[in-house]
Amino acid sequence: MTTDVVTVQPDTPLGEVAGILEARHIKRVPVTERGRVVGIVSRANLVQALASVPDEPVSDATLSDAEIRAVLMGELSGRRWGFAGRNIVVTDGVVHLWGVFQSADAVDAVRVAAQSIPGVKRVEDHTEPYQMVPGI
Repeated sequence: MTTDVVTVQPDTPLGEVAGILEARHIKRVPVTERGRVVGIVSRANLVQALASVPDEPVSDATLSDAEIRAVLMGELSGRRWGFAGRNIVVTDGVVHLWGVFQSADAVDAVRVAAQSIPGVKRVEDHTEPYQMVPGI
């Protein structure tokens, strides 16, 4: 069991929560108020919160690179076709996809998920298709 538990307050900004999840490599963080647990925020909760934001362009609503990556990793968490964390890099709002994958549809799904995150300028696909080598 973890003794050094990281928690957030009910008014902690979502971007900060996303940064904590990414930096600590955790999927959920308890929400505490006056020393008592009042809830839990998960990666899926962050994705749901972002999905509920109106489509109106709001310049202050963009996320940092770390926050973009954390939200995208949360969206992909638990999906068989999702990319491994080390294969997604975000630099200056540009999401870079790396690796060898069996399905172009999976790459397309990750691209669509990334493009819906505030602050993503574009998605660059550096992936390569998986090819079976005969005789191996």
